[in-house]
Amino acid sequence: MSVRTLPLLFLNLGGEMLYILDQRLRAQNIPGDKAHKVLNDIISTMFNRKFMEELFKPQELYSKKALRTVYDRLAHASIMRLNQASMDKLYDLMTMAFKYQVLLCPRPKDVLLVTFNHLDTIKGFIQDSPTILHQVEETFRQLTETYGGLSAGEFQLIRQTLLSFFQDLHIRVSIFLKDRVQNSNGRFVLPVSGPVPWGTEVPGLIRMFNNKGKEVKKVEFKHGGHYVTAPKEGSFELCGDRVLKLGTNMYSINRPVETHMSGASKNLASRTQESIVPNPLAKEELNLLARLMGGMEIKKASGPEPGFRLNLFTTDEEEEQAALTRPEELSYEVINIQATQDQQRHKELARIMGEFEVTEQPRPSTSKGDDLLAMMDEL
Repeated sequence: MSVRTLPLLFLNLGGEMLYILDQRLRAQNIPGDKAHKVLNDIISTMFNRKFMEELFKPQELYSKKALRTVYDRLAHASIMRLNQASMDKLYDLMTMAFKYQVLLCPRPKDVLLVTFNHLDTIKGFIQDSPTILHQVEETFRQLTETYGGLSAGEFQLIRQTLLSFFQDLHIRVSIFLKDRVQNSNGRFVLPVSGPVPWGTEVPGLIRMFNNKGKEVKKVEFKHGGHYVTAPKEGSFELCGDRVLKLGTNMYSINRPVETHMSGASKNLASRTQESIVPNPLAKEELNLLARLMGGMEIKKASGPEPGFRLNLFTTDEEEEQAALTRPEELSYEVINIQATQDQQRHKELARIMGEFEVTEQPRPSTSKGDDLLAMMDEL
C-alpha cells in the first residue's frame, strides 16, 4: 500500500462533496449569500494550512468510518446542517463518483490530473475570496512537489491503494444508471473505446524482434474496440488544459441524483460486521485521525445569523425513509473526538483513545433544525 495516497483521496472526495453541496444549495433555492458562505467556509477549512501539513505527511489510509468522520466535521464547518440520512447519501455519492474516475483513468499518473480538475473547479467557487484562493493554490504547489517526481510504478501503487479502498462499495447512483455506465448490481461498465493512454499506441499490432533487437515480423489482430490516439498530454501546471475530463463537475446541469444499496453490497455488509473485540490497530488510527483533525480549524458562526438544514433528498419524507431502510451494517458510526491544539485536551484525548472509548452520536430528534452531526465539541 502507498503511504502517499491520503491527500489524493481526501482532495478528490472533498471536491465531489463541494460539487454535490453546490447543486443542492441551488436546487433548494438557498439565498446566494448563505450558499456562498457555506462553500467558502468549507473550502477554507478544507485547505487550512495546518490541516494540509498533517494530510501530506506519509501515512496509511484511514478506514472508511474514520475518513467519514473527517467529512462529517468538514460538511458542518459552516451554518449548514445535514441529517444523518442526507450525510450518508452525500458520502455515498462522493465515494462512487471518485471510484468511477479512478477506474477510468487511462494511466495511473492521470489520477493527479483528476485531482487538478477538482481543484480547478474549486477555485471557481472562491474567485472573489483571494485569501482562500491562495490556500488552494498553495495546495497545488504541495501536490506538484509531492507527486511531480514519482515514477509510473509509484503511481500504479497509489491507484491500487485507492481501488482497494473502494473495492467493496457497489452503491447504485441514478446518474450512472441513466448513463448506462453502472449495472443494476452497482458495478461499473468500463468502455472499450476512446483515447488510449498518452504515450501509447492504439492496440491491434504485435511486433516481434530477434535477439539483436531488430524488428523481424508484424502481426495485426482485432481488438474489438474503437480506440484513438490521445490528442495530447494533460497539463500538470497550476493553470493549463488538463485534457482529461474526469473530475470535472457532473452536477453542472441540475438533475436529481439518487443512491441505492445494491443487493451485493447488503450481503457483503452482513458478512463483514465488525467484531466487538477492539482492533489492535484502532488506537494508532485514532491517534492519526486526531492529529489530522487537530489541524482542522472550524470557524464558529459569528453573529445572529441562523443555521439552515440542507436535504439531499427531494422531500423530507424520502430522507426519513432512507434513514429507516439503510442497513445498520452500512451506516457509518460517528467517532466523537475533540482534537484541539490545547495540551491538556490532548492528554485527555490520549486517555480516551487508550481506553478505546468510541461512542456513537445519538439518533436525531424530531426537530429538523437540530445539528444531527455536531462532532468533537465535547469529550
